[in-house]
Amino acid sequence: MDFDSDYKVEKKKTYKRIVRVLLIWVLLFIGIIAYGVYWLLFDWSRLKDELITQSTSPNGTYMINAYLSNGHATVSYAVLGELVFNNDNKRAKKIYWQHREENANIEWIDDDTVIINNVELDLPNETYDYRND
Repeated sequence: MDFDSDYKVEKKKTYKRIVRVLLIWVLLFIGIIAYGVYWLLFDWSRLKDELITQSTSPNGTYMINAYLSNGHATVSYAVLGELVFNNDNKRAKKIYWQHREENANIEWIDDDTVIINNVELDLPNETYDYRND
């Protein structure tokens, strides 16, 4: 009887180890997939190829950096706009993404309103992404 009891305890321990290892592998796999999706769709650091223009708001509160993203042979050019907070210690914010563009025409209406390639944005909360049209 003692053998059956030891066997059941050992079987339970082995089962728990297997479940833990499988859970770790599944979580690792999900993490890799999630990072891949983030990198592919949301990480702008790989898309900012060339700074084409900068523009500062009339009162100096914001600065917009416009980058040209070269899609090479498979994707057309795109213009990416990044809002930099001059007076605050905040991270830069993505505010503009338009494909099939090679230039950025930035025009300030006032300190909180900007027009980038005929798209008007109320800063700092409004953004434009051609994928949402």
